[in-house]
Amino acid sequence: MRAAALQYVRKVSGFRAPAAHNREVFDRAVDEITAATMTLLDGLEIRGAARS
Repeated sequence: MRAAALQYVRKVSGFRAPAAHNREVFDRAVDEITAATMTLLDGLEIRGAARS
């Protein structure tokens, strides 16, 4: 999940690696997006059986 969040933040910010003065906000965004993604996936309910 973290790798996907990092890719998203890189895409949205336009920076592959942030400057030192932006590192904290960049890393915080990655952490928050990772957490939000985990919350989403943990909360999803799948109905029906898997098809084989």
